Amino acid sequence: MAIKQYTVTSDEKSGVVPHHNTSDGRSALNPGDASARAGDYEGRVTAKVVVACFIAATGGMLFGYDLGVTGGVSSFPSFLDRFFPEVLAGKSKNAYCTYNSQKLQIFTSSYFLAGAVAGLISHLLNARLGRKWCMVIAGFWFTIGAVINCAAQDLAMLYLGRILLGFGVGFANQSVPLYLSEIAPPRWRGTLNLLFQCFCIFGILAAACINYGTVRTHWGWRLSLGLAAVPAVVLGVGALFLPDSPNSLVFRGKVEQARKVLEGYRGTTHVDAEFADICDAVAATQRIKHKTRLLLSKKHAPQLTAAILIPAFQQLNGINSITFYAPQLFASIGAGLTGTYGALLSSVVIDAIEMAGTFIGLGTVDKFGRKALLIQGGIQMTISQIVTAVILATKMDKATGTMPAGAGKAVLAFICLFVAGFSWSWGPLGWLVPSEVHTIETRSPAQGITVCINFLASFLVGQVYLTMLCKMEWGTYLFFAFWAAVMTLYVIFFLPETKGVPLEEMQVLWARHWFWGSFVRNKGKSEIVNSGAVTNAAYDEGVKTVA
Repeated sequence: MAIKQYTVTSDEKSGVVPHHNTSDGRSALNPGDASARAGDYEGRVTAKVVVACFIAATGGMLFGYDLGVTGGVSSFPSFLDRFFPEVLAGKSKNAYCTYNSQKLQIFTSSYFLAGAVAGLISHLLNARLGRKWCMVIAGFWFTIGAVINCAAQDLAMLYLGRILLGFGVGFANQSVPLYLSEIAPPRWRGTLNLLFQCFCIFGILAAACINYGTVRTHWGWRLSLGLAAVPAVVLGVGALFLPDSPNSLVFRGKVEQARKVLEGYRGTTHVDAEFADICDAVAATQRIKHKTRLLLSKKHAPQLTAAILIPAFQQLNGINSITFYAPQLFASIGAGLTGTYGALLSSVVIDAIEMAGTFIGLGTVDKFGRKALLIQGGIQMTISQIVTAVILATKMDKATGTMPAGAGKAVLAFICLFVAGFSWSWGPLGWLVPSEVHTIETRSPAQGITVCINFLASFLVGQVYLTMLCKMEWGTYLFFAFWAAVMTLYVIFFLPETKGVPLEEMQVLWARHWFWGSFVRNKGKSEIVNSGAVTNAAYDEGVKTVA
């Protein structure tokens, strides 16, 4: 195969991406057929890129461990007796209302409100400091929060620790998906990016197992909360030894360093085509001063819509109501389980299923594509929520919180089906797709919005779920089923398939979409080309890449 040469002359002191030419004399800022150039990408999945992805993906474990440990600890009698005695003392005549406590819900949800704020702040630091240092910051804040929670003496310390944990996860969830998307080879971007979700689910499962072991001791809740510092230290210290992503380095003017990093990650010096695309995309970015304003413009409406709706749907389908409160849920509705131990054991089972489902998604996302998994998972989740609601409405005794053994097992089975459907679709892809649908000039602020919306939606669910369960009873699951159906329809009609499409060519995808194309092309083909989002030939021939 003949290698097309792209020459680059850099001036790292200027902080501006240099002008560069191809071997046939064309300007690399208008290199002709960028879609064809994507076919010139070389390299393989190297050990170096795999190790970097594994270290960075531990940021997902921060998120997952906290999700898993919070719900479990909230059912510990020793924890409730110390911080929420009113829950233990309360005797509700309605089993749905057993854990209906605003203070307890604040313990769960305050973390997400802090994460939403951190998500908005961190996108600015991502641009100035790069992905690497934002991951270091994430590990630092999360470690401090875990230590404070472990040593908590009162609600004030408990809430402060939760807020610091939220800051850490906000930074991690902003920087890690971007880092993974930018260092992964395009053909393997989906698989490597899903490591974030794999570590998230592993964190949830690890927390559930730890909770099941520590609940038997009076101080077990301290150990469960304190162990959250372990993955945070791995992320913070590990990131110190990682190079930043080539995209981030080029953006900050470190062009020669970016080239060396890309060569190391690809295992070859023949990275001219891919490096030229990165430089072109960053050069287009540097011509735009107000990136957030650009994201809010009409031509970026499809990406902005995805950045808002996908993370909102990811939470509004009800998954976190199960992740946060699985022990409380099963303790309340019976489901054939016995006491706190049985409820915690059910949480372990569910988390193990979620872990297995995530590996299924890992192995199929780059084979079947994003849309197929999102649609299939959405349908499965919708049906599972509806059936769960019907069983609870017809079989559960509200006064005692019990139901026939067969009905209880059926509820557990359909909740497991719901979790499985989420784990190979909206769980991992809810982070992957928003990180890859944007052009580079809007990717960082868009990811900040995605993280913010995700945390705000999580805050909403965490803050009102127990109250909803008390007031709406089984109707709560019909509410979640409605949103699961809506998000499936959104994917069917409004989300293009992004499998195998280079990040630098995403605008072509939106320009040719049946609905969003009119937004992207709102001032004609010339606006798209002149903006630097795609080249003239890429626009004309891009359908060959995205078809």
